[in-house]
Amino acid sequence: MKNKLTMKETVIVASTLFGMFFGAGNLIFPVHLGQMAGSNSWPAIIGFVITAVGIPILAVAAIGNTHSDDLQNLSGKVSGWYGVVFTTILYLTIGPFFAIPRCATVSFTTGIAPMISEQAFRTGQFIFTFVFFAVVLFFSLKPSGITTWIGRIINPVFLAFLALLIIVAMIHPGAAVADVAPEADYVDGALFNGFVEGYGTMDAIAGLAFGIVIIGAIRELGISDDGDVARETLKAGIYTGVLMVVIYLLTILMGAQSRGLFETSDNGAIALTQISSHYLGGFGSFVLAITITFACLKTALGLVTSCSEMFVKMFPGTLSYRGWAIAFTAFSFVISNVGLTAIINYAVPFLMLLYPLVITLVVMALAERSFGGSKHVYRCVTAGAFIAAIFDFAKTLPEGVQTALNIPAMTEFAGKVFPFFDIGLGWVVPSLIGLVIGLVLYKVKQ
Repeated sequence: MKNKLTMKETVIVASTLFGMFFGAGNLIFPVHLGQMAGSNSWPAIIGFVITAVGIPILAVAAIGNTHSDDLQNLSGKVSGWYGVVFTTILYLTIGPFFAIPRCATVSFTTGIAPMISEQAFRTGQFIFTFVFFAVVLFFSLKPSGITTWIGRIINPVFLAFLALLIIVAMIHPGAAVADVAPEADYVDGALFNGFVEGYGTMDAIAGLAFGIVIIGAIRELGISDDGDVARETLKAGIYTGVLMVVIYLLTILMGAQSRGLFETSDNGAIALTQISSHYLGGFGSFVLAITITFACLKTALGLVTSCSEMFVKMFPGTLSYRGWAIAFTAFSFVISNVGLTAIINYAVPFLMLLYPLVITLVVMALAERSFGGSKHVYRCVTAGAFIAAIFDFAKTLPEGVQTALNIPAMTEFAGKVFPFFDIGLGWVVPSLIGLVIGLVLYKVKQ
C-alpha cells in the first residue's frame, strides 16, 4: 500500500481528468468570448477561468475532501431527497439531455458540415452521429480502460491538432487584441460576462460527476487512505487546471485577434470554422474536424461512463451498467439529431438554475469543517441560492414561454429584489443571507 502517486501516475490521472473535461463547449465558448470581449479580453478571461477552471477543479476536490462516495452522498448533506433529485437532474443535464448530444452536434457542425452540401446536411448528420455514438458505446462498455484510452491515446492526438491551429493563428494574427472594439455588453461588464459565459462549458457540473471516476482511478493505482486520495485528487486537479488555463488563454486571444478578419460570429463553432479555413485553407477543415471530433469523443466517453455508473448506484435493481450505457447512448443519438442550436437554447435555463446550486455546494463542501458540516448551513445556503436561481431559470426560457407565463414581470421584480441579478449573479446575496441564518442556527444548536 502506498500513500502517494508517482509523477508519471499523477500526470496520467491529470490527463484523464483533462480529457473528460475538455470537449465541445471548451472550444466553442472561449473563441466566441474572445470575439465579443476584444480589447477587454483580459478581465473576460479572469471571469471565464473562475467558472470554467477554478470551480470545476474545486468540485472534483470537494468529492475527495468530504470523503464522499459520489455526488448523491455529497448533495445528501442537504437532505436525502434533495440528494436524489439534485443528482438525477445534474447527471441528466451533463448526460443524455444536453452535454452528450452536444458533443456529437458540435463535432458535425464545425468539422463535417462545412465539407458537405446543404442538401446532404440531415443525412450527413444522421450518419455521423450514428458512427460517433457507436464509438462512444464501444469504449464506454470497457470502463476499466478509461484511463488508458483517454489519458494515453486520445489526449495527445487532440492536443497535437489543437496546438497546430493555435500556433499558426498566433504567428499571423488578424489584428492586435488592443485594437479590437468590444461588443456592447463587454465594454463595462467583461469580467461578469466572462464569468457567466463559463457556465456554458458545464465543467463545474461535470466536475461533481467526474470526481467519482478520478477517485476510482487513483484507488486503482494503489492509494487507499481517504486523506491520501483527497490530496492526490487535488494535485491532479491542479495539473489539469494549469493546462486548461493555458488553452483558454490562447483560444480567447485567438478569437479576439480573428476580429481583424471576420465579424463577430453567432457562435464559437462558426468562428472556429472561419479561423481554421483562413489559416490552413482546405486542410484547415480537416484539422478542425479531427480536433473537434477527438475532443468531443473524449468528453462523451467520460460522461456516458460517469452517468451509467451513477445510475447503477442510485437505482439498483433496474438496469445494469451495460443497460444504462446503451440507454444513454441511444437517447443521446436521438437528441443530437435535433440540432446544435436547439440543444444550446434549451440547455441555458437549466445551467442558470444548476450553477448557483453547484457553486454553493462546492464551497460548503470545502469549508464544512468550519461549521461542523451542519445541515442547517447546507440547507439555508441552498435555499437562498435556489430561490434566486429560479428567476435566472425563468429569464432565460424561450421568448414564447416567457410571454405565456408573464416571465418579464417576474424578472423585473427579481431585478429590484436581488442585487446583481442583471449580471447573472442574483443568487450571491440570498446565499450569503442563508449562510448567516444557517450559522446562527448551528451556534444555537451547539
